[in-house]
Parts: sequence; C-alpha cells; structure tokens
Amino acid sequence: MTNDILRPGLQVVFCGINPGLTSSSDGFHFANPTNRFWKVIYLAGLTKTLLAPQDELMLLDNHCGITRLVDRPTVRADQLSADELKQGGEALINNIKRYQPRAVAILGKQAYHQAFGVRNAKWGKQGICIGQTEVWLLPNPSGLNRATLEQLTASYHELAVALKMV
Repeated sequence: MTNDILRPGLQVVFCGINPGLTSSSDGFHFANPTNRFWKVIYLAGLTKTLLAPQDELMLLDNHCGITRLVDRPTVRADQLSADELKQGGEALINNIKRYQPRAVAILGKQAYHQAFGVRNAKWGKQGICIGQTEVWLLPNPSGLNRATLEQLTASYHELAVALKMV
C-alpha cells in the first residue's frame, strides 16, 4: 500500500484517484510503467530531476506531495463507487486543511466530479479554495488516458508557472 507524502509548507499536493495494482503491490505511487506522472512533472518543471516511483520521498525536496482519494486498489478508476469517491473527497479536504499547501491538483475530471459534485469543470485552476489552498484540476497521467505526453506536460506546466516553480 502507498502512503501519503505530505508535510506543511508544500507548493503542491498531487491527488491521484486510487492506487493501481502495480502501485499497491510495489508500495509506490504511480508505479505502473505506463503511467506518465514522473516524466510529466519533471518535463513540466515541477521537479528538478526525473524521479522514479521508488524516489517518491524526494518529492518533498521539490516542495511537492502526493495523496489519493481512495485507498482501495483497482485495475481502473471506474471500478470505484461514487460513495468511495465522495468519502475520499471529504478526507482530502480534511488533509488539505491540516497541511495547507499552496495548491492541490486533483488528477482526473470524473474523479473530481464524483468526489466534489462539480459538473463541467474546466482543466486548470478552479474557482474554489480549501482554506488558503488553490484547487487545480489536471488530466490523469495514467496510460489509460488518451492525452498525449505533450498535452499532459502543458497542463502541469501551467500549474508550475502559476506557483512560480519554474
């Protein structure tokens, strides 16, 4: 099982949906080789070096953290129930209020909709905050997502620029 990587004073906390089976068995976030998370955050300027899943604690050196909406591992996120995602959204709000990063980036529109009840959200910065924390909606870097590496990188780079991390 993967653990949250959180502490006060972070620039951004990335919130995945739930662990895939590879992440669950390996014990690292975004561990599936088809997941583009590590490459995207590096190319977008959110980390100084290209990290591997086993380097995940080095995210803290880059003022980044990771959490997820649901702990239960699945093959695909659509195997989660609406209740699981709604409860995950409530838990995320509590964590974000406790740690107060500058931004939280929810990775995936469907999960955002189900966890927070927000319909037709656009990618990027949302019009809400959790305490002082900006809420961002970014595409999920899963290999199941049809977005190209370039599209993902551009979305994440927008966050990096807004937070003045690049």
